[in-house]
Amino acid sequence: MSETLELLKELIQRESVTPNDLGCQDILAERLVKLGFIDERLNFDDTQNQWLRRGQQGPLFVFLGHTDVVPPGPLDKWDSPPFQPTIRDGQLYGRGAADMKGGIAAFVTAVERFVTAHPEHKGSIAILMTSDEEGIATHGVVKVVEVLEQRQEKIDWCLVGEPSSDKQIGDVIRVGRRGSLCAKLTVFGIQGHVAYPELAENPIHTLAPALKELTEEVWDHGNAFFPPTRLQVSNINGGTGAENIIPGQVEVQFNLRFCTELDEATIKARTQAILDKYGFRYDLQWRLSGNPFLTSQGELIEATHAAIKTVCGFDTQDDTGGGTSDGRFIAPTGAQVIELGPLNASIHKVNEHISLDDLETLSNIYQQILVNLLAQGHA
Repeated sequence: MSETLELLKELIQRESVTPNDLGCQDILAERLVKLGFIDERLNFDDTQNQWLRRGQQGPLFVFLGHTDVVPPGPLDKWDSPPFQPTIRDGQLYGRGAADMKGGIAAFVTAVERFVTAHPEHKGSIAILMTSDEEGIATHGVVKVVEVLEQRQEKIDWCLVGEPSSDKQIGDVIRVGRRGSLCAKLTVFGIQGHVAYPELAENPIHTLAPALKELTEEVWDHGNAFFPPTRLQVSNINGGTGAENIIPGQVEVQFNLRFCTELDEATIKARTQAILDKYGFRYDLQWRLSGNPFLTSQGELIEATHAAIKTVCGFDTQDDTGGGTSDGRFIAPTGAQVIELGPLNASIHKVNEHISLDDLETLSNIYQQILVNLLAQGHA
């Protein structure tokens, strides 16, 4: 059985539901310290963060990942226990198999093979792990980046092992992500009896036309790298549960996934301008999950394209779709950032899985990227 598969099975057995790590980072340290990596823990609050680095010179290549997983959901829906890695029909099943312990196992064994073959490699290699990616991500990579910036440790290239692939390993790499801006809007009215609407003020009714305008707003037209910005309502809560009471307030949560044509301040101003047109009383609270980022060109993309061509024999596609990732915290430092990992079809679902063949292919791609960028004598 392969080293990558064995490592992945060991990681899946740890029930590291966010923000818990439960010893996953200790497993990585035990393996990599033997190869000259320095293991540093940069923990904040209840979040476990790990910075493993080999070398002190530039350029610095970083593999970025997270050891936490989402909850398994209803256990009776799984065909095998979610934290008991199980092989069926060439697939390894278990929570985190694809998101993203599979990526972690693949890049750790890739690093092991590369360093063994190239002990005097150029620059430095680091692995950055957090247990706070699937949650609100307030004490994870964002905090580690602050420490690295204070120490002037500059990341040149960052590969995030998130599940980016679509139909086959390596067919898609993420070269950027949209920004994510969340809002909680509370509209105030006057509670009353439904039979006497003239004595009340229904906030749902007053909100409705404004909400319609917000959802129909053309925020931008996107660009060559990103689709147009979209606003989506995620939750509406109002009323007491009784059939005969006009509610006193209604709360709406919405999110904008925005491209590089917009910024946070512009979105906020345009939203408030729409709401103010309707003259109702409201409170609006915002939370920026991340700004958009883009790596449109550079050595990292070139090395990745070449590695996928070498290992898989086809040309990959650059893409900026999907949700957010911790790459959003690395990109503002000036680093080139891409995401390349397992197929994303089963992530966050019951019976999450990864193909055994894909696992080995991914590890080989990662190793070839290191060769392309850091092997002595390699262009």
